[in-house]
Amino acid sequence: MDHGPWTMDHGPWTMDHGPWTTSHVPRTTLHGLPSIISVLSRVMRSSIALLLVAASACASSGTPTMRATGSAPVAARQLPNDVRWFRTSAEYRAIARQTYLLASDRLPELSRGLAPQSWAVILDADETILDNSEYEVRRSTVDSGYTDASWNQWVNERAATPIPGAVDFMRRVHELGGRVVIVTNRAAPLCGATRENLRGIGVTADLVLCEPGSQSDKNPRFQSVQHGTAAPGLPPLTVVAWVGDNILDFPGLSQESRNDPNVLSQFGRRFFILPNPMYGSWQTR
Repeated sequence: MDHGPWTMDHGPWTMDHGPWTTSHVPRTTLHGLPSIISVLSRVMRSSIALLLVAASACASSGTPTMRATGSAPVAARQLPNDVRWFRTSAEYRAIARQTYLLASDRLPELSRGLAPQSWAVILDADETILDNSEYEVRRSTVDSGYTDASWNQWVNERAATPIPGAVDFMRRVHELGGRVVIVTNRAAPLCGATRENLRGIGVTADLVLCEPGSQSDKNPRFQSVQHGTAAPGLPPLTVVAWVGDNILDFPGLSQESRNDPNVLSQFGRRFFILPNPMYGSWQTR
């Protein structure tokens, strides 16, 4: 036993530099010491052997070891609250259905006295008809935001799903003799994929107007629908209602409208808005 006070050199047990010797220990105790030491020695050897076997097994099986990391693995990242709420909450689904049911209930009064096919409802596309939250999930998992390339890829997948209540509402518009016009700021080269995605979820649109060039202002397109210049063969239409998820989806409105009670009084009457906590013009405030 190296480097300790106990020695076993050439003779009986002693404690070097101490008062105790074997003469102070009863004979029965001295007689049992070799057996006790032998047992302890075997126990220690067995324990060490087991530890070595366990360590070898872990190394050969590739068992991961715990280590500190700077950030959580991608798979373990939790989605931002805005995306989680949009995708998983009962509240969002209830609000979306409530908005479209209210709009449906208003249609008979709004269209009263108008000839069939002479009136229309204008809707936005993204997060109004098409649910793109899967795109937001994908961007979140790579810790990145919007990019033109990733968005174009997503749109061309034609994989967006319907917002709750949207398809039934547009079907109701047609049943009452109205037209469905979709005004979106998706770029013109993406318009074909957008129309296909809409048809894929059961939407029959009379017209889809995408963003012309870099003109994101929707008001000129709203006016073209009303003046009959939006598309060949489409007459001037009386727009009885607008549906969107952004204040800019409504004619003449902006974030500056938030304190105008006269403007806001139109919501629930002619204007119907859906919540979108993931993105929008509100982010510029």
